[in-house]
Amino acid sequence: MDSTVKTPDTNGSVTPPPAVTEGLQPFLHDAVVTLYAPTFVISRADGALGGGADGFFHGDRRALSRLTVAADGIPLAPVGHGLRGADRADFRSILRGLGEVTADPAVALHRRRTTAAGRLEEVLEVTNAGTQPVRFRLTVTAATDLATMEQVKSGRLVETAPPQATNYGGSELSWESDGFAVRLTSEPAPDALDVPAGRLSYDIALAPGTSWTVTLRCTAAHADGDQFPAPPADSLPWRTPVLRSADRGLDRWLEQSLADLDRLRLTDPRSPGDRPDQFLAAGAPWFLTLFGRDSLWAARMLLPLGTELAAGTLRTLARRQGGVTDPASEEQPGKILHEVRRDTSAFSDTFSLPPVYYGTVDATPLWISLLHDAWRWGLAPEEVERMLPHAESALAWMRDQGDAGGDGFLKYVDLSGRGLANQGWKDSGDSIRYRDGSLAQPPIALCEVQAYSYEAARGGAALLRSFGRPGADEWEEWADRLAARFRERFWVEDERGPYPAVALDGDGRPADTVTSGFGHLLGTGLLNHEESALLAARLSGGDLDAGHGLRTLSSEAVGFNPYGYHIGSIWPHDTAIAVHGLVRSGFPDAAASLADGLLTASAGFDARLPELFAGHGIEAGPRPAPYPASCRPQAWAAASSVLVLQSALGLSADVPAGTLTMTPGFSGAYGPLTLTGLQVAGGRLDITVRADGSAEVSAPEGLAVITG
Repeated sequence: MDSTVKTPDTNGSVTPPPAVTEGLQPFLHDAVVTLYAPTFVISRADGALGGGADGFFHGDRRALSRLTVAADGIPLAPVGHGLRGADRADFRSILRGLGEVTADPAVALHRRRTTAAGRLEEVLEVTNAGTQPVRFRLTVTAATDLATMEQVKSGRLVETAPPQATNYGGSELSWESDGFAVRLTSEPAPDALDVPAGRLSYDIALAPGTSWTVTLRCTAAHADGDQFPAPPADSLPWRTPVLRSADRGLDRWLEQSLADLDRLRLTDPRSPGDRPDQFLAAGAPWFLTLFGRDSLWAARMLLPLGTELAAGTLRTLARRQGGVTDPASEEQPGKILHEVRRDTSAFSDTFSLPPVYYGTVDATPLWISLLHDAWRWGLAPEEVERMLPHAESALAWMRDQGDAGGDGFLKYVDLSGRGLANQGWKDSGDSIRYRDGSLAQPPIALCEVQAYSYEAARGGAALLRSFGRPGADEWEEWADRLAARFRERFWVEDERGPYPAVALDGDGRPADTVTSGFGHLLGTGLLNHEESALLAARLSGGDLDAGHGLRTLSSEAVGFNPYGYHIGSIWPHDTAIAVHGLVRSGFPDAAASLADGLLTASAGFDARLPELFAGHGIEAGPRPAPYPASCRPQAWAAASSVLVLQSALGLSADVPAGTLTMTPGFSGAYGPLTLTGLQVAGGRLDITVRADGSAEVSAPEGLAVITG
């Protein structure tokens, strides 16, 4: 069916379906998403679940694909909606013409949604604020296709599953398939229940000034349990800070981000003891599971809130660290995985990922760096020491397996022939290209992966030396050799001067396009000050800095597409990493401009930054255009708010050395501000920046505070 055609509801009213074409990934930019991982709900702005990616999902299965409300012969006019935190939303509509004696609306529907692990609750309240009594019939229609996430994302149409027999006096609908069971109940029971059609009908009579309420509850469960269960509600693995600044937009961005991150938490059922390790799912709806790279970056960004999430993420991935060589899954000894799913994801005849997939080149060095940084922020030495054997295996993988071509650079190639062609964070098939727009051929050595590896080798050496284990000198020498090779092989030049290529191809030839990857090199130690200055200037140019953040590909490049997934779009985490790198490299002014762009973008998305958005730039309008299929919320996009705030304050920790450093480079743009409830060395950290730029820091006893 053409997406512009309007389809009649069962009672004769007309509802436009979400824009989706069979076989294409559904759009999400106008959706309302509530979540409580591993569960989430996607609906339209009026609250209806009715097509495309809409639905109540649990554990990568769709439990409900349709949940609509209609009144016989009475148009429902949506008048507003809003999120309440991450797991709740409200929707308001007017029943047009019902009970009205003036131009004022009289009868309204308030739809209140609450999402919990494996559960959706919808409270429908109809209120008559008019002067006349009203009578009408309200009909709720429910249906499901029990589709897998892979089917939903691919835009495939799946046949609707018939409801099962009802129980409890005719107040329940249920569906079941392949060990996945769904149950929908109504309280009070409907006046009429049409089981084959999935319709629950209520005859309502309202006197003036009265209201009527029904509560719909839908539960979903896998027979073998959740792959990664939700954590207990009272087990937050970080301290939640409170920000009060002169920029209320910044305060709101942080508040919404922390609420979303809270509900993206999952646990590892393989954890020993009664307190399971926690990590962050990558994002809703497409990536609500364990992703090595995403979970590591998000935990690293949140270190100023505590080290417990980092420890849980590290241990969860360490339990699944590669132990054998398997070309089908791309597992190798010491390698950190890419993603975990319940089942094989067969997207096409040529693209299929196994349930546990290791096709990532950067998760392994990022694991080492997270362990090092968590140690610096105060992770207990005994916890660090228990993970050092995994760090040594990861380092060995960098040396022995990551270097597929023997030239000393970490690189990747899809060994299975059915996996990801590109295995860095820009993992779409067209992301790595030359200046003329042609695509680089594997094995590919990404510029940012060399920076990650350099930083991991240095950090790994520091850990080995501090804990009395051998190999520190060897890894420092390895890092030095990598830096020398990088300087010799990666740097190219155009009319603006020298810059690093995005990658080297299988022949060692530089893929010389200009990308946002520059930001990932800064602050890692791979570059000297002069090289960092060149990249700081590049990142500040209008071809990369769009005013809302960094474009992934220069707008002057051949093939630039503002809607290209990795060839022109803007990713908040990518920009936040550049902000942090610029500050670490001594360029706070350039960092301030990019940070301000992200803050502007957050306002355009109601403080919930998506996974990515279009790279048109601020000259095209004050609000950024969405990337229609983007996840929202996304863990590393939400965590970017904390990294930007950390960068603005110039905050870094070295608990083993007994120091905390704060050099507030551009925090004055948001001042005066107070930030209370951060965490370092297991204790509370509070910061005040006054209007004149002076700062006050309250840190745990035993830490010397260095300000500058």
